[in-house]
Amino acid sequence: MPQYDIIILTDARYEVPDEKDWYHAQLLGEERLLMTALEARGLRTKRVAWSNPHYDWSLARGAVFRSTWDYFEQFATFSAWMERMAKGPLQLFNSADLVRWNMSKYYLRDLAAKGVNMPQTRFLERGSKTTLREEIQATGWNDAILKPVVSGGARHTYRLNDSNLDAHEMLLQYLLRNESMMLQPFLGSVLTHGELSLMAMDGRCTHAVRKIAKQGDFRVQDDHGGTVQPHTPTADEIAFAEHAVAACPHEPLYARVDVLRDDAGALSLVELEVVEPELFFRFHPPAAEALAIAIASRL
Repeated sequence: MPQYDIIILTDARYEVPDEKDWYHAQLLGEERLLMTALEARGLRTKRVAWSNPHYDWSLARGAVFRSTWDYFEQFATFSAWMERMAKGPLQLFNSADLVRWNMSKYYLRDLAAKGVNMPQTRFLERGSKTTLREEIQATGWNDAILKPVVSGGARHTYRLNDSNLDAHEMLLQYLLRNESMMLQPFLGSVLTHGELSLMAMDGRCTHAVRKIAKQGDFRVQDDHGGTVQPHTPTADEIAFAEHAVAACPHEPLYARVDVLRDDAGALSLVELEVVEPELFFRFHPPAAEALAIAIASRL
């Protein structure tokens, strides 16, 4: 008989967190909100690193991806682990099919085809011999963002313009030997208004935050000195987020929709994250309750 109903999946760095470290404490606080909400519904919970070689996964009924923030660093190993779990009795939230679709940013093509507004995107395939100058000349983008197709936390994310293309050329060639990359035009609203993250539980937008980069940077993640503040979403922001979530090929129990305003002022999708997004429950604890209800109803 399973000992636990829901495993909160983390990565090995955070399985035994150091609560004196603000980052660890913040992460653990977020996960405790969900665990408390699940336990209030009679579900037994435990935090386990997905890569833990000693854990017997037959001891659990289900698992929810939370702080598995090393998956893109161990992409092949994580993918193989997830496929093994998907074939067994362990129920995954979000589903393996949805996570598999979302792990590489090629998913943006599917969302664009369903009418979700987003920046133009140019994919640079692994092994290709293109150059940054060729790509920038072909697109006409004088200010652009380069980032990996599989990544997180702004890993290898660079802002490019004519003055620094040559400085990044060798780096691009190195990266393309190992992975696919993508180019998008830089949206200046990230510097003036920040990036909005809209959280959706069971298809409904529950709350939002605004993420602001530190002075002199464009990366909004707190890993890079960015700050987060609560944001009351407008009707058009809620509608945009719920439309984006509904456009997914499988229904997400949870998602984070990151958006910017484009040069015309329209909402534009930066990323739709259903693998392991930070959901900012600390700004709106009822969202943890909403996710717990959704998980309990499907377990």
